[in-house]
Amino acid sequence: MEFDYWWLIVCPIFFALGWIAARIDIDHLVRESRNLPRSYFKGLNFLLNEQPDKAIDAFIEVVKVSPETIDLHFALGSLFRRRGETERAIRMHRNLLDRPDLAPEQRDQAVAALGEDFLKAGLLDRAEECYAGLRSGPYRPEALRRLLEIYQLLKDWPKAIETATVLSTESGEAKQREIAHYQCELAQAAQAASDLVAARQALAAALEARRDCVRASIMLGDLAAREGDQGAAIDAWQRIEHQDPAYLALVARRLLDAWRATGRITEGLTRLRHYLADYPSIDILDVTFQATLEEEGADAAHRLVREELRRNPTLLGLDHLLEARLLGADAPQRQELEMMRGLVHAHTQKLSRYKCQNCGFRARQFYWQCPACAGWETYLPRRVEEIELA
Repeated sequence: MEFDYWWLIVCPIFFALGWIAARIDIDHLVRESRNLPRSYFKGLNFLLNEQPDKAIDAFIEVVKVSPETIDLHFALGSLFRRRGETERAIRMHRNLLDRPDLAPEQRDQAVAALGEDFLKAGLLDRAEECYAGLRSGPYRPEALRRLLEIYQLLKDWPKAIETATVLSTESGEAKQREIAHYQCELAQAAQAASDLVAARQALAAALEARRDCVRASIMLGDLAAREGDQGAAIDAWQRIEHQDPAYLALVARRLLDAWRATGRITEGLTRLRHYLADYPSIDILDVTFQATLEEEGADAAHRLVREELRRNPTLLGLDHLLEARLLGADAPQRQELEMMRGLVHAHTQKLSRYKCQNCGFRARQFYWQCPACAGWETYLPRRVEEIELA
């Protein structure tokens, strides 16, 4: 193979060009570093030595000496906010906004940062004013998300619906679930004010936004039951089977009461047993067990819970089994069974809670919106024991 001698010329040329470029970058960096005040390097030294308070004081001195350090303003403001010093963060970002030489993009960034400060401080009206001013540009989507968060905190559901609709249109984010819940919140407020017409209109809008909105079906059934139309209530609650059958656990007691009120308890008990077989649930088992105990006696209730335990063994089911055994036990057995049930019952109290799948917050009652993380439908309609077993 012949050797190309021209590489002997090209390689040194490339090497020389790389060396010259590196020298230019180094010279540029040295010139820039000479322009920085000594406080900047003191701040970096404090950061490296894990002395954040002294580092902050040094960087503040840099800002005073060199006001053109805009990025440092933003960094300090963000740091103050994370440390909970919202007043200092607000002051830092307001100083930025007062500068006449601020570029439009930097001004939007400062407005967004100031909105974060106000939101962290709990000044929702001022935060809303900041985010509402960001009507265009790269910060627009995040501003809409923050406005949506503010309207949820303020429980201003009409504005929340409007903002979620705009956000969905502009950014393509799916907000139908949230919009349906906002409509349900409006329906709940109307129902509390005895305005049943407005409540029904809001629930219809919720189902229009999201056809499988279980919450709207539950509330429609509640409205019908409130007006004495038990048949319509049963129809509304039974529609949940086609939306999401897991939520039948939340209306099992309501369905049983409605069937009993219409004199159809036998039909209702049969339907509940079908639900229990098709969609196993501790709550459905609890309602079906109590109804069987009242209508058919302890032996039938015992057989029901024993068969269910074979299919789906749970401690809460065992608690019911021991309860049924106690009813038919004689005196010598009763004491032993009561002791066993007491131990099981004490443990099941910890397992009979609902758990948020987003933040892990546990609660005795079911929430459509988690009180800890504010997520919608983050609670499964199942108890902790069922989730852990699954």
